[in-house]
Amino acid sequence: MKRHFLELWVLMSLISIGLSACIPAQAAPDGPAPIPTAASSVELNEQTATATAEAAPVRVWVGEEVPPALARSVELGAGVAWASSAAEAEMHLGLAQGGAQGADAQWVYALAAPFPTVEDEVSEAALRSAWQGKLVLGGHALRMSAATFAAMEGLWGKAEAGAVEILPEEDLLAAAWGKQPGWAVIPFESLSPRWKVLRVGGQSPLDADFSAETYALTVPYRWTGDIPKGVNWAKTNREAGRMTSLILTGTTALVRQVALRMEEKGVDYPGLKIGDWLREADIAHVSNEVPFDSNCPPAVPLRREMRFCSDPKYVELLTGLGVDVVELTGNHLMDWGPEALLATMDVYAAYDLPTYGGGRNLEEAQAVYEVEHNGNRLAFVGCNAMGPEVDWATETTPGSAPCDMDTLEAQVRALAQAGKLPIVTFQHFELDDFRPQSAQRIDFQRMAAAGAVIVSGSQAHHAQTMTFVGDSLVHYGLGNLFFDQMTKANRPAFMDRHIFYDGRYVGTELMTIILEDGAQPRPMTAEERKVFLGKVFTAAVWPKVMP
Repeated sequence: MKRHFLELWVLMSLISIGLSACIPAQAAPDGPAPIPTAASSVELNEQTATATAEAAPVRVWVGEEVPPALARSVELGAGVAWASSAAEAEMHLGLAQGGAQGADAQWVYALAAPFPTVEDEVSEAALRSAWQGKLVLGGHALRMSAATFAAMEGLWGKAEAGAVEILPEEDLLAAAWGKQPGWAVIPFESLSPRWKVLRVGGQSPLDADFSAETYALTVPYRWTGDIPKGVNWAKTNREAGRMTSLILTGTTALVRQVALRMEEKGVDYPGLKIGDWLREADIAHVSNEVPFDSNCPPAVPLRREMRFCSDPKYVELLTGLGVDVVELTGNHLMDWGPEALLATMDVYAAYDLPTYGGGRNLEEAQAVYEVEHNGNRLAFVGCNAMGPEVDWATETTPGSAPCDMDTLEAQVRALAQAGKLPIVTFQHFELDDFRPQSAQRIDFQRMAAAGAVIVSGSQAHHAQTMTFVGDSLVHYGLGNLFFDQMTKANRPAFMDRHIFYDGRYVGTELMTIILEDGAQPRPMTAEERKVFLGKVFTAAVWPKVMP
């Protein structure tokens, strides 16, 4: 009996031990489970609320007065989302009240007109008068897109009824060309070569010394609310670091009376009155048609012959003017033989002056000169269509590049397809007329159709007119830069200032000059310019601008 009781006790003990081993440790706490208190419930609720707040994105709203390009540039980043209405947004981007000081973005607009517009500048007061309906140009209102209208209203207040004609942005250019004269206000990023940018209050956004803060058509924008980390946007649509200016010029020949004046009044004399224009350009071009030769006969007394050469010291005129590239398509390059031209190439090399359109042999003469500035990749190529044959380079002799139009077209197409900006300059047939010859029209327009953004005639002693092929400017002849022709027809000329921005050609300013003293060009007066441009534009055959 005692033994049975002992066996039963051992069995019960083993069962108890086995059950204890099967219970998880966390299911057997040391003490009773805690009971929630009021304090612990509040802490839990605060933690939940904090987690919820951290998860909710900051909502952003962009006002209708913000230009589309600025709105598209906004990058929200993590924890930020677009609001469905202005009321629910914690951050707003809109017009900066109180002016440009402290603005988060400045958007630049341009007052533009069709390219063949003689007028160059208007006052801020005149522009405001147009906005107020007190000034109507050409019988129609000031034109702009709906987005630009909203921006201008934020800047200038309500426009007078009928003072503004609102059109889709893509229709403004055709409308402007269809009914001239007329003004349009467009954002800087919408500029294209067929527009002419008018100065407002003395300023143009195409100028190197442009000041957005003092320009009448700069619209400031500002964020309200705290800006979370990671939110980015374009601060402006016009960055100086993306712009390149190029000045193309016409005929230069430092001979005869030009050389005489340089000897009498100093090597820098021809450029004294237009030098700042060339020096301000990022890239300044000159087409020098004449070789330098240390054996060149003295310029004093005056030499009238047509066999040209220049004293090598005259290169200091070009370097003093900040010339960056020299075109060598001229038809007088071989006047003193191959040795003189080879010596000329050495002179340019000694002054680190790049050349194109001519060289020590055919390969060098046909080579492309490429230069990159502020991200704009310009590519220069040129040729001599006029001859004479002795002036053309061969595989073994120096000279200018003969115009092999198939080769030139292939070069231009390849450059354009590579994302470069081809610029073609010609020494073509000369004509004392504003209108070009048919051969000029064919060759110039062929290069534009192949992809050249600018085609320019360096041969003209008589300035010639221009046209467009697509958005490519074709200027048949610029006239003389430094030469001694003092007839009424030969004195006026152009210096074309071309502007490139963010990898594309955006516009041209036609700078006008007139020759004085047989050697020295000066800027035209306002009246001279008005008459000259009127003649040039009248002689042009402009293509229809399609909407």
